Amino acid sequence: MQKTVSKIVKSRNTEGNKRYIAVEGPIGVGKTTLTRRLARSLEATPILEDAANNPFLEDFYHRPEINALPAQLHFLMTRRAAMQCISRSADDIESKWVSDFLFSKDRLFASLTLDEKQFTLYSQIAAEFDFELALPDLVVYLQAPLEVLYDRIENRGNSFEQSIASSYLARLQRAYTDFFHAYSDTPLLIVNASEIDFARNEHDYARLLEQIVSIEAGRHYFNPSPEEAPAA
Repeated sequence: MQKTVSKIVKSRNTEGNKRYIAVEGPIGVGKTTLTRRLARSLEATPILEDAANNPFLEDFYHRPEINALPAQLHFLMTRRAAMQCISRSADDIESKWVSDFLFSKDRLFASLTLDEKQFTLYSQIAAEFDFELALPDLVVYLQAPLEVLYDRIENRGNSFEQSIASSYLARLQRAYTDFFHAYSDTPLLIVNASEIDFARNEHDYARLLEQIVSIEAGRHYFNPSPEEAPAA
């Protein structure tokens, strides 16, 4: 019998639910969609990046050489504010969060988009913002091929994303691969997000949720077969 989402969550209630989960991956992979669903299922607060409200982002995609630094500093400040919100509530044992970003990826984007002088200035400013970082109990890293990312970016129709250069998206995907290849700060679940539809398919989402709530430590992979059917 296929497990329902509510049964999956209930079965883990006595085993130390995760208080903070971060969902990561390149543009278009489905981070925010999964974050919203997990927050509902786990009765957690969603912490969402609002890229559309970054006043420099659309200009960055058109002229990155001029607008990369202000766009990156805006993200740094908003991500820091979100992490401080989690840190201030850390003593409240009832508080739970799911975020659609990992704070340490801010430096990843900065190293990718800024030239040497800009990156030096960014690093100096970021150092002034140093604070005790709340580490997730689990990071869920979503992967998908470039053609899947392109299709999803086009289909969701955000005007400011339509001018993303293919070379930039390819570099970003490689940077994520390298980052998580060496990542060991927290438990990690690497998900092949191209073969499942966790947005609309309840069976796919339930399979992924079961993986997420069961992980306690280490590095794990979720690479489901799209042909796998629910048990009768």
